[in-house]
Amino acid sequence: MLLIPCPACLGQSQVSEARALSGPTCPQCGHALLSGEVGELGEANFDAAVLPHGLPVLVEFWASWAGPCRMMGPQLALAARSMKGRVAVFRVDVDKSPRLVTRFAVRTQPTMLLFLRGQELQRHGGAMAAHQIAEWAAAECHASGWSDL
Repeated sequence: MLLIPCPACLGQSQVSEARALSGPTCPQCGHALLSGEVGELGEANFDAAVLPHGLPVLVEFWASWAGPCRMMGPQLALAARSMKGRVAVFRVDVDKSPRLVTRFAVRTQPTMLLFLRGQELQRHGGAMAAHQIAEWAAAECHASGWSDL
């Protein structure tokens, strides 16, 4: 069983690995738990959404004023859809969450952090295409012993 925080209400739900791929919903608010969409995080909800998550979590730190971030936005959305039910994908706006930027020592935008079992597993700075994002996440998770990608 995987512990999956709801991106809407942050309630915790137990979901089987098989059910994670079939689009489970939150029993408390009815929101999709693993929609394949990129969720928005900030200082108020980061820890509750990322740290207890039963799946790998990819978080992009981005800025609306950075050209590479604007180019990568659609690619991140495509990657999130391709990893639906296997990796949760979120974005953090660096201008709205300066404490998270400091906490994770993010120096360039975009920077992607990959978390597994609440711990930062790996990071990548710079824009990537959707297939590269998915391949990078899969390779890093596999190298750490997570084989469900």
